[in-house]
Order: sequence, then C-alpha cells, then structure tokens
Amino acid sequence: MNKNLPTEAGQPESAKHFSERQIDTINTLFAVLKRNYHNQYFKAFANANELKAVKRLWLESLQRFDCDIILQATKALLENEEFLPTLATVIKYCEKIGHQDLPEAHEAYLEACRAPSPKANAHWSHPAVYCAGKACDWYFLLNNPEYRAFPIFREHYEKMCAKVLRGESLEIQRQALPEKAGETKVDRAKNKQKLQALRKALQL
Repeated sequence: MNKNLPTEAGQPESAKHFSERQIDTINTLFAVLKRNYHNQYFKAFANANELKAVKRLWLESLQRFDCDIILQATKALLENEEFLPTLATVIKYCEKIGHQDLPEAHEAYLEACRAPSPKANAHWSHPAVYCAGKACDWYFLLNNPEYRAFPIFREHYEKMCAKVLRGESLEIQRQALPEKAGETKVDRAKNKQKLQALRKALQL
C-alpha cells in the first residue's frame, strides 16, 4: 500500500508525515462507520471531496493516539453509540481508553510523594507516575507545599500521559537490591591467606 494518504483520504503529497499504519487505521475507522451507520454515514458524507477533507481532518486530530487505542475506541463506539459519532466523540473515547490504566493527576501526585526510597524499586500504579516524579525532582516534591509542587508535577505527568497515548513505552530502571547477609559465599581459605600475608607485611 502507498505510504501516502489514499486518494479518498486526501492528496498524497500533503500526507508524507503520516505513517502507513496511521492511514490504514483511519481508513479502517471510516469503513467500520460506513458499515454500521450506513444511512447516517452517506447523509453526512455524501460528497466525495468533503469526505477526503474530513478524513484528513480526523487523521490529523487522531494522530496523537496510538493506532491500537483508536481501534479499541472504534469498537467501543459501535457498542455504545446509536448515532454516527463526531470527531469530538471519537477523541473522548480514545482518551478514556488511553487513560484507563492511568491514575488521576492528583492521585498520581500523592502516590509520588508517598513512595518510599529507593523510588525506582517502589510499587507504582503506572510507570508514568514514576517518570513524572523523577522529571519533577523527588527533593522538590518532598520539600515544597502542594500548592507549589502539584502544578509542576501535573505538567510533567500530562506529558507522560501524552506519551502513553502515543504508544510510547515508559520504563522504570529498577536498582539492583543488595545481597542479603549469608547469600555471599565466603572463601575462608583465601581470607586466611590474605590475613597471614597482611600480618607478615606488618610484622605482626
């Protein structure tokens, strides 16, 4: 398939910044809408040129979402919407699905403030919470009142949430825990030899 937008979705030369998968996803979305809202669909998009413009608008507006989120939203729309959805409705469904595993901003803030150290090894509801706290600076969070710290945290958290919606993977670099006492094997013979050599060197 051509990586540019198909003819019915807009002019190819103006769509070079869209991936093939994004284009396929929008075409799939419209195909599903056409099949399930048949009469309403043709009433809304009777003009072929208008359909091209609408597809391009939807593609530009929805490109901030991961393609899997858009497809999940499409399925949810069919199950819940009796009438042909607008772009605003599709966006709301995408946001709802994309954020379903993400805590609300203030809840995430409290989680970040209360997490024990080392932070990387704490139990996090979502990596976005940890990444936002780290970007905000742990010392800043713990040593400033909420009215000052929360707006800064929320700004970083919203950026992390946007990455999640785009399908980016956020990872927590776990720190290796120190070995428990007794887990390290001690070579008694080598230690004895080292001690004897040290005594000899010190003439003890």
